[in-house]
Amino acid sequence: MLSLCSALHDASGGAFDPTVQPLWLALANDASQAEIERARQAIGWNEVSVGTDAIRLPHPGRSAITLNGVAQGAITDRIAALLRSFDLRDVLVDMGEVAALGRRSTGELWRVGLAGSDGTVVKRIRVQDRAIATSAPEGTRLRGDQGHILSPQGHAPTYQAVSISAPQAALADGLSTALCLTPAGAIDKIISRFRNAQIEMLISMTTD
Repeated sequence: MLSLCSALHDASGGAFDPTVQPLWLALANDASQAEIERARQAIGWNEVSVGTDAIRLPHPGRSAITLNGVAQGAITDRIAALLRSFDLRDVLVDMGEVAALGRRSTGELWRVGLAGSDGTVVKRIRVQDRAIATSAPEGTRLRGDQGHILSPQGHAPTYQAVSISAPQAALADGLSTALCLTPAGAIDKIISRFRNAQIEMLISMTTD
């Protein structure tokens, strides 16, 4: 997962950054503005050292990482792999992120609804042997109008909901999170870095 985090961080120009955790905690705990700025200064995935024997954070006592942007997808992938190991080939796994294995009992492709930040399904797609993830910054709020998907640079999200399909749920999960914070003109370039990943839904923050 840390390797995937690095790939997403590089592709997104730093928009995807697991070291936002101190900032997330500061906002969730209604910290003072000074504490929030101190937490923001601890952000920096490029300063994290990841080795085979240790993970070292740059600011002891202040740095922290969160895998929330990929963990739900990674768990979905693990469950799907477990089911395949028992020779289950036609299964829909929904752990918040979705893995569609094979087909429905009728022989049709699986149907998956894509919802916006208010939970309303706005689009339906048919999929087979793919994973789907949707991220919505305002789906969970830390305080006031502050959504839970945070930009390391303090930028407001570009999209209120992003759905991505990919061969693995962890990748779909990470990309949907990163693209919420990505300028519209950079999205195609980011997606092209990941083989067989595809945008299924984009809802702009300016959409009425």
